Amino acid sequence: MAFKILVAEDEEITLNNIVDTLQEEGYKVAYSRNGTEALQVIEKDHFDVLITDIKMPGMSGIELLDKVRVHHPETEVIIITGFGSISSAVEAMKKGAVDYITKPFDLDELLLKAGKIFQQRSLKKENIALRTFVGMDKKISIIARSEGMRRILERVEELKGSDVNILLTGETGVGKSLIAKAIHFTGKRQNMPFLSINCATFTEELLASELFGYERGAFTGAVSTKQGLVEIADTGTLFLDEIAELPTNLQAKLLKVVEEGEFYRVGGTRPIKVDARFIAATNQNVKRLISEGRFREDLYYRLNIMEIYIPPLRERIDDIKPLSYFFLKKHLPKSSKKIAGFTDDAMHILINYSFPGNVRELENIIERAIILEKTGLITPESLPRAIRVLQIDTIDPDKVLTIDELVKEYVEKVVKMLGGNRSKAAEALGISRTSLWKILKEE
Repeated sequence: MAFKILVAEDEEITLNNIVDTLQEEGYKVAYSRNGTEALQVIEKDHFDVLITDIKMPGMSGIELLDKVRVHHPETEVIIITGFGSISSAVEAMKKGAVDYITKPFDLDELLLKAGKIFQQRSLKKENIALRTFVGMDKKISIIARSEGMRRILERVEELKGSDVNILLTGETGVGKSLIAKAIHFTGKRQNMPFLSINCATFTEELLASELFGYERGAFTGAVSTKQGLVEIADTGTLFLDEIAELPTNLQAKLLKVVEEGEFYRVGGTRPIKVDARFIAATNQNVKRLISEGRFREDLYYRLNIMEIYIPPLRERIDDIKPLSYFFLKKHLPKSSKKIAGFTDDAMHILINYSFPGNVRELENIIERAIILEKTGLITPESLPRAIRVLQIDTIDPDKVLTIDELVKEYVEKVVKMLGGNRSKAAEALGISRTSLWKILKEE
């Protein structure tokens, strides 16, 4: 976002000198020759600093200061006052001016004062961004043994030198937010803010405030101006998770930011420029939503310069075992247990489970198993009963078991699940001990 300065000065030579000097320094500068005109300009656009002479035709600099402090408190004001009018400068400081300078003045002194405000603004903005994503785990660990995930990481590598908007698609829990982080922290903006928001977790009003911020007085409770994530993410990346849940009204507002790099705070009348990269994610069929009139087609194509589809875990079975060990290593330190790994049976169940909740479900299963496990290896007994039952019902097309073989395998698993207690197993199976013994004896 450009640092913008408005100069209000009625002396032509002084005005030209100030404007030329500030522009040469790289600031974006607008000007006016009286206070009334300056107020009109500042009502239409956002300015970081107002430099105003005290004595001007129409509205004085002090009157202009009063109105700016009330309606645009985020704009800092530097007062220019003639020699011998220090009392006016003191009055201006009491009314909220950040600094003053007396005529005749050295333009370098003015540059120093403007530069000081610029640095303070930059530092404040960095601090807000830092607070916003402080605690975020920037150490990205992506398990990619499967061909599908390897292709995705190759695409992330290809995007290192690019700055395009990206749409991540795939089922819930496949790791879209992780890929979004990988794209940001390996890309051109890696040292700038990475902020994220889940569009499905807010009401429309709250989401508008979180995304675009609001001006003081925009609604009941808006006691001060607040920056939104779009503004804070300036120069960085904003990750919009569950983008398909974005209400239609906000889709239009987001489109303006993506297309023009410009937006209005809630209750604001002045456009604010930003330079942010957008990564969006969804588990829905956006094209279907477009055909149903629930998602803007123009926004879809603006966000979908590059689409990356992340396959479900059931389609990348090669990742299940390393992911299981990764989550075991991750969560084991929270317990006092010593668990070295998984039994073959436990791993067999995990590999053959369909994981409708994808990687997130696998992590939950491993965390739960660590809590329940009493041995040095994760056993089937520590896995949820539901996935054990599903495993028994699974049919391997390359190895169809006979009924007898299937019955025996099932009985063996039940016996093992009950710690080898055949009496309990027979009772659980609803058969006699003799029948159980016969089943297990047959080769």
